[in-house]
Amino acid sequence: MHKRPTVDTTPLMRRAEDLIDAASNRYRITVQVANRAKRRRYEDFDMDDPTVKPVMRAILEMSEELTQPEIIGD
Repeated sequence: MHKRPTVDTTPLMRRAEDLIDAASNRYRITVQVANRAKRRRYEDFDMDDPTVKPVMRAILEMSEELTQPEIIGD
């Protein structure tokens, strides 16, 4: 059997907590992460890193937008 390479989830968990803390509504941010992950799943069939699941990628992207608002644009 093939084993998947392990991903260090500690920074991911920290970013998820930051997203939840910054949000006014936990449910809404959870739904936003899920919707973004769902979109990314169908948009990107040629993933850069196949070990990073769509939900993980969505959390990373959204936390970067939170900490670096200049990358969001208009």
